[in-house]
Amino acid sequence: MIVIVRSAPDTPDGRKGIDLGAGMGADLVLIQNGLYFAGSDALQGFAGKVYALEDDARLRGIRLEKGGRIEAIGYGAFVELAAAEAHVIGAF
Repeated sequence: MIVIVRSAPDTPDGRKGIDLGAGMGADLVLIQNGLYFAGSDALQGFAGKVYALEDDARLRGIRLEKGGRIEAIGYGAFVELAAAEAHVIGAF
């Protein structure tokens, strides 16, 4: 399962998306302002994989380290990831 998070960490929708993903054992895809979770402590202890759209990160001046906690992906990989999953929930 994948939860798509597009809202910033300081919003109820953003927190709801992270909490939902954690509670369901899902993976996360951070898009748009959801990329600001990359610089927050909100993902500490999150057990699933975390992906982020690299174009959205670049537009917001966020650098994603290779081999880091968050895996940068392009739009094509995002579509393939979503198509391979049985359930995709979002965008919060």
